Amino acid sequence: MSLPSLSPASASTAAPTQAELLDFVRRTAADTELIASLPLDPEGRTWVRLAGPGGSEAWLIGWPPGTGTGWHDHADSVGAFVTAAGELKENALAARLPTDGWKTLELSDGVDRERRLTSGKGRAFGRHHVHEVLNESPDRHAVSVHAYYPPLPRIRRYSRSGGTLRLEQVERPQDWQ
Repeated sequence: MSLPSLSPASASTAAPTQAELLDFVRRTAADTELIASLPLDPEGRTWVRLAGPGGSEAWLIGWPPGTGTGWHDHADSVGAFVTAAGELKENALAARLPTDGWKTLELSDGVDRERRLTSGKGRAFGRHHVHEVLNESPDRHAVSVHAYYPPLPRIRRYSRSGGTLRLEQVERPQDWQ
């Protein structure tokens, strides 16, 4: 299935800000024809890459009931995402983590944040933002739009046990494209 592509910005355009990425994902999430064109799989997430503003990387993602990302960050990229259909839950850490050189980290009390993002709701985030995104619905798909700048150089995946966060894996673009 061929999905519509959004036109990329020219190479001379300045790097998009978090606010510009959030505006882009909000406008894209409001495109009901685009959202409805995403093929949904009952077993796993589906995604289509979109052209984001200013050379950013953007994705349209379908979330079957009960799926999620696991804990991760987007390394040196800033980003934004908006729920286009259904509801997503974001668990995030309100803490600045060391960027490199660690495998296990003990988290302070009070760093956990939870957001419920219904259709049309979303957020922007800065570099090294650690979070997990979940569709907790037992019977309804969710769809979201995400944008990152610079295009994702890597994603670091973590496991979480109580107050302990452990770096488990580093993925590069060739691992998910």
